[in-house]
Amino acid sequence: MSPAETIGRPSHGAMIAAFAVIYLVWGSTYLGIKVAVDTMPPFAMAAARFAIAGIILIFWLRCRGYAWPTAHQWRDAAFVGLMLLLCGNGLVAWAEQYISSGLTALMIGIGPLFMVLTEWSLLGGTRPTATTFVALALGAAGVAWLALANASTLESPLPLPALFAVLIGCLTWSIGSIYSRHSRAPAPPFMAAAQQMLCGSAALALTALFTGDWARLDVAAISPASWAAFAYLVTVGSLLAFSTYVWLLKHSTPARISTHTWVNPIVAVFLGWAILSEPITARTLVAATLIVFAVLLVTLQKSRRA
Repeated sequence: MSPAETIGRPSHGAMIAAFAVIYLVWGSTYLGIKVAVDTMPPFAMAAARFAIAGIILIFWLRCRGYAWPTAHQWRDAAFVGLMLLLCGNGLVAWAEQYISSGLTALMIGIGPLFMVLTEWSLLGGTRPTATTFVALALGAAGVAWLALANASTLESPLPLPALFAVLIGCLTWSIGSIYSRHSRAPAPPFMAAAQQMLCGSAALALTALFTGDWARLDVAAISPASWAAFAYLVTVGSLLAFSTYVWLLKHSTPARISTHTWVNPIVAVFLGWAILSEPITARTLVAATLIVFAVLLVTLQKSRRA
């Protein structure tokens, strides 16, 4: 899908293409992050990734005649970039130093549940039903199963800080997404995406400074595989997928958009197994069943109510 603003209601084909991007492409970015942080410090990698993508996108949009964003739009972009890219994507990149890409994507499958709670608690939306609370319990059980059990291929328990980082990233991603959707006088979607990437990259760069990522960065030690993964994340993961996600936030509902987390874990687990030989254990399958079923309960119920 080309980065052009759609006037009025987008076509059915444009919506299908946009959902295909966030369903399939984002599932592959977990593998890309895993390979990139193998020889790149996570926050420094993410800062450079979004800085490059944001500069390219905003330059392209300005050449197309887009107006420079207002101060209010920059303030919105700063908050959303902080929530989505520093707290969301940055924490995921940090966590993938310690856990597999498939496991990361599987845990992020609980994201739609955070979307439901965020809409209700922050925007005064409809109180979740008993079915929703059952779904929340099932999703929490799936995450607990991942956090407390030992993988048969590991000598020690999974690192709890990494698991909690992914969960915090899910929560902040939901807050940023809901805020972006309901912000007043927003920038056009693709301009907003460029702004969010630039603001998020600045926050990630500062975080990398405080965590020592810049001091640890050794360009000569970065592997060709990490460079290739980084280039994929900049072009496909950021310019294409993230921009598409921001565009969808303006044209669809958060609950419907968040269904990409059903497909992302399947793509990520398969790619992690096929390319990095990451194990698919019985624990992973049980957790996947609980989390995906919880998400299905929430989304199907919202569809019936709609």
